[in-house]
Amino acid sequence: MATLYLSHSACMEHDTPYGHPERADRLRAVNQGLAEPRFAALQRAEAPEGDLDVIALCHTDHHIVELRQMAPQNGLVFVDSDTSMSPGTWEAALRSVGGAVTATDAVMTGQVNNAFVATRPPGHHAEIGKPMGFCFFGNAAIAARYAQRKYGIARAAVVDFDVHHGNGTQEIFWADPTVMYCSTHQMPLFPGTGSASERGEHDTIVNAPLQSEDGTEKFRSAFDDLILPRLRQFAPELIVISAGFDAHCRDPLASLNLQTEDFAWVTRKLMEVADGCAGGRIVSVLEGGYDLQGLRESVNAHVLALMGS
Repeated sequence: MATLYLSHSACMEHDTPYGHPERADRLRAVNQGLAEPRFAALQRAEAPEGDLDVIALCHTDHHIVELRQMAPQNGLVFVDSDTSMSPGTWEAALRSVGGAVTATDAVMTGQVNNAFVATRPPGHHAEIGKPMGFCFFGNAAIAARYAQRKYGIARAAVVDFDVHHGNGTQEIFWADPTVMYCSTHQMPLFPGTGSASERGEHDTIVNAPLQSEDGTEKFRSAFDDLILPRLRQFAPELIVISAGFDAHCRDPLASLNLQTEDFAWVTRKLMEVADGCAGGRIVSVLEGGYDLQGLRESVNAHVLALMGS
């Protein structure tokens, strides 16, 4: 089973304030983990810069132009209290999109079975016209829409197990009957969206909110009892994973208390669904995960599962 790994050193040049959880050390931790000998079979490539017209599949022109104009020549510019731009942010954000799109091309054309994209900044909080929550462009959402536009697939799904709800992805696909968005997340927690009653205009939004300390059993039940049956019924031709690892028990920003093995388990479950309806096609993009050890261990487990190990 061929798995592609995409990243780029430019994504470490997106600087954030001292002490900020979304920092370049996150990518260093991921790269250290995936440099271990057991990942020797990974195909590796650098994430290119994404095209602005591809970003415009999910975001307004005003949003794109405004961010480009805000990018500073030095120092930091804040777009909200949590989200800032440095001189390296614009390129990093473009490469996060480009990595997701290149992974989609590789998977849709059969070059690889699946792909994992480790870039930053993350994306699932970015709304159609608004950056927020460390995010600028909706990388996973863009990958799903791009696959539809370029390869003509009728249905795609974005599955999000980040501990924070992907309000941006939900907004982008709220009125779209051709894309299903499924999310497990802790509530109450930032950004405050994601109740089970939020179902979209075509009942293609599937939220499974969890409470603090719910842990392994309730997380797995949310998938087994709700998300996986809905996915099988929808039968997407591509699954895009918003792979956030901040539900890990070590993470400082939440308290869902998942274990490393939970991320391997959910990956294998999604692979089973993809094998049944999508020819095994999965594109996974990194979202959150802010404890370096927890992030490294969880990514390792996720990628090993993608590799069929």
